[in-house]
Amino acid sequence: MDDARHTTQEQLEPNLREQLEQRNTERETRNGRPPSSSTSWSPNQRVSFPSFPPASNTPLRTTAQKGSRTVSLGGRISYEGASCTVRYIGWVEGTDKGLTWFGVEWDDSSRGKHDGSHKGKVYFKCKSLSPTAASFVRYARTLDPSRSFVQAVKRKYADQDPSLGPQNVISGKVVEEVGFEKISEQQKRLHELKIVLVDGQQIETAEDEGDEGIESACPSIVELDLSRNLFKFAEVLKIVSPGKLSHLRSLKLNGNHFGESQSYWDNGKFVESARWPQGSSVVELHMDDVLLDWKHLCNAARPFDRVTTFSASSNYLNTLDCPLPVFSLKSLTLDHNEFSTLFDLIILRQCTSLETLRLKGNKVSSIDKEPYVLTPFHCFGDKLRYVDLSYNAIASWKFVDDLDYCLPGLTSLRMSHNPMYATSQDSEASGSADEGWMLTLARFGKLTSLNFSNITAADRNNAELFYLSRIARAIAEVSESDADSVTAQHKRYAELCEKHGTLTIVRKSAGTFNPGFLEARLIKFTFYLQLASSDEQAEKITLSKEIPKSFDVYRVKGIVGKMFGLSPLCLRLIWETGEWDPVAGYEEEEDSSDDDKEEEEKIVDPEKQAIREKGRFMKREVEIEESTRIIGNCVDGLEATVRVEKR
Repeated sequence: MDDARHTTQEQLEPNLREQLEQRNTERETRNGRPPSSSTSWSPNQRVSFPSFPPASNTPLRTTAQKGSRTVSLGGRISYEGASCTVRYIGWVEGTDKGLTWFGVEWDDSSRGKHDGSHKGKVYFKCKSLSPTAASFVRYARTLDPSRSFVQAVKRKYADQDPSLGPQNVISGKVVEEVGFEKISEQQKRLHELKIVLVDGQQIETAEDEGDEGIESACPSIVELDLSRNLFKFAEVLKIVSPGKLSHLRSLKLNGNHFGESQSYWDNGKFVESARWPQGSSVVELHMDDVLLDWKHLCNAARPFDRVTTFSASSNYLNTLDCPLPVFSLKSLTLDHNEFSTLFDLIILRQCTSLETLRLKGNKVSSIDKEPYVLTPFHCFGDKLRYVDLSYNAIASWKFVDDLDYCLPGLTSLRMSHNPMYATSQDSEASGSADEGWMLTLARFGKLTSLNFSNITAADRNNAELFYLSRIARAIAEVSESDADSVTAQHKRYAELCEKHGTLTIVRKSAGTFNPGFLEARLIKFTFYLQLASSDEQAEKITLSKEIPKSFDVYRVKGIVGKMFGLSPLCLRLIWETGEWDPVAGYEEEEDSSDDDKEEEEKIVDPEKQAIREKGRFMKREVEIEESTRIIGNCVDGLEATVRVEKR
C-alpha cells in the first residue's frame, strides 16, 4: 500500500507521460529553447532554475559584506520594510568607477523601475514578468535588520503587549519594571498562542544563538503565517518541524521568494528525505506568489504529506508536468496562473482524492489544443465536485458542453466573467446574466450549485426548457436536412427531449427578419381589454404596439397602463399562446359510473360543453407576472396576443 502511494513520473500512465513529453517539447520550441532530451523526473532529481548570466564584460561579484551580514546572489534583503531578492552585485556602467550596486528584484513588482536592464544592457533577469520588478540600489544604503522566528514572535506578541498592565510614568518617561511576574506573564501568553501572524517581519532564521527554543517558547501554534520574509526554505523546515510545532495545522508561506532551488537545496547540498521532518501535522499549505515552478513546488510539498488543502496561485504556472507528492489532497487552488487549456492540468486525474479545483483568473479557453477529439483520457476523477473557472478566456459554449464530459463528478461550478457571456448573441442588455446562467445550468445534468447559487427543481426545469427553446430556434434557422448538425452540437438534446417532450419546430418563412436587425429585437403585441357589458357580445378595446424584447415586465405594464388609461397596479396581463392543452381530470370522467353520468346530464355547464366540443382540450393561457424579467423571455416569437384584465 505504501509503495502504491509513492507515485513518480516514471510510474505515470504511459499515454499520459507521452502526451506531457510532447506538450513540453512544443512549449520549449515556442520559447526559443532546444527541446530537452527527456522530461522524465523523480522527486530525488536535481532540478534548478535557469541561470541568467549578466551582459558580457560586466564585473560580477557573488557576495558582498554589509557589516556582520554577507549578502550573496539569490539572497534576501529588505529596505524600509520592502523585501527583495539580490540578482546582481557589481558595477553599473555610467556610474562612478568602483561603486558597487545591488541589482534587486522587488517582491512588490510595481516598486521597481525596470526589468534588470539599464541603458540597453541586460544585467540580470527577473522571475517576475513585470517590466517594473527590478531596481539598482547603492551598496551604502542601510539594510533593515533581520531577526529569527523566535525574536519576531516575542517582538510582536510579548515585548509590546498592552494587556500586561498599565505603564509607569516618572517625570514624563515610561519606566518598565522587569521582574519575575512580568516575564512569567509573557511566557504564559506565548505558550498559549494558537494563531501567529509574523508576515513581513524580516525573519531570516528559525533560531539564533541565545534564543529560547521554539518548542518551549510557543509550542501551541495551530495557524502560522510566515508570508513575505527573508529565509530560505531550509529555515522553514526547522521552524515547522513536528518536534517543535506538533500542533501546527495551517502554514502560509505566501510571497516568500526562496531563490534558485532553495526549496530543497541548502548551501549547495541536497536536503535528503532522511533529514526532512517526518510526520508533519500540517493539513493546509499556502505557497502563493513564491515564483517557483511546479517541480519545485512539488518538492517543497514533500515534507507535508498530510496536506488536504494546497494553494499555489500567482506563480506563472502554465503546465503541471509531474505528480504532486501529496496523497490525501482534497482542495487545490491555482488561481492567477498561465494555464490556457484544461489539459495543462491533466496530471491531476491521478490525484483520486481531489474534490475542489480553483482556476480563477487564468487563460483557459479550451479543453485541449485545437483540434481535439474527446476521449476518456481527458476525464478527471469522479471525486472532483467543485471547479472554479471564473475570469478565464472561455468564449465558446462548446467548452461548456465538453466540460460536462471531462468532469463526470461535477456538482458545483463557477464560470462567471467569461467572454462567452458578453459575446453571446442570445443575450439582451438586461437579461444576459439570467440567460447565461440558465444556458450553463441546462448543459449539466448533475449541478446543484452554479456561481454560488443553489439550484432548485424549478430553476433546473426553467433552464432546461429555456435551453430547448433556443435549440428549437436554431433548428428553425436551418433546413430540415441540416437539423442533425444543430442537434449534434447540444449533447443533452436527446436526454432533454425525452424528459420534457419532443420540440415543435416552426420554421422560418421567406422574408423572416434577420435576428441582427432592429425589427427582430421588437415584439408586436396586440393588447385587448374586455369591457363589462350586459349584452351577449361584450365590447373590447384592442390596441397594438411594438415593444423591445429587453424591456422588463414592470416597464411593459407601465406602457399598457398608459395605453388604456389605467393604473399599472390594477392590471393583469394574460398571454394567449394559441396552443391547446388536455383538460385535467377528463380521464376520470371516462371511468365514472352510469349513475354519475345521469346526474351530470341534468346539469349542463356551457363551458364544459364547449370544451367537449373542442375535443377535450382548452386554450393555454399564461399570466405575465410582475418581475424584473425581460418580456422577451415571457413570450415566444415576434408577435403575441395579450388580454388585459382589471384586478
